[in-house]
Amino acid sequence: MLFTRTQKYQSSTAREDLKNRLVGHHVKIHNMDFEVIEKEQSLRIIPHAEQEEGIKTLPITKVEMKQDGNKMNVVVTSKMRKLDLGGPLLIVIFSSFLIAASVILMLVGGEIKISYALLGIGVAILITFFVRMQMGYYDYIRKIRNYVKSQMDFA
Repeated sequence: MLFTRTQKYQSSTAREDLKNRLVGHHVKIHNMDFEVIEKEQSLRIIPHAEQEEGIKTLPITKVEMKQDGNKMNVVVTSKMRKLDLGGPLLIVIFSSFLIAASVILMLVGGEIKISYALLGIGVAILITFFVRMQMGYYDYIRKIRNYVKSQMDFA
């Protein structure tokens, strides 16, 4: 999907040891509390956003661990909460529509000033959106991934 990030690691840490290091702990990122829970043979890192009053786009992270001999393969997958998905998806679709409309107007020989204005607005919205996502949503993902990585031992 568009807002999903996956990272793979190999660790020398035993599965149970890593699970014991992570399960039940809380991670604090930007004054937001994330809890690590065990669910269906994998770990989930979920945000506690009940007290949040502002609108935030937050990830739910799944940590899958598979033992392969004396090495363990760890896959960290972060997805946007379904509750938060509508707004960012709407922004991407709207700005894509503006860019497509400007290209179509240029191709059919429409008003060139309107075409460039639509193109500029669409690109400006996309750039602003992705910069804000890097400062918010993707920053949460990077910090959660670094937390999981810091709990592992590498050979």
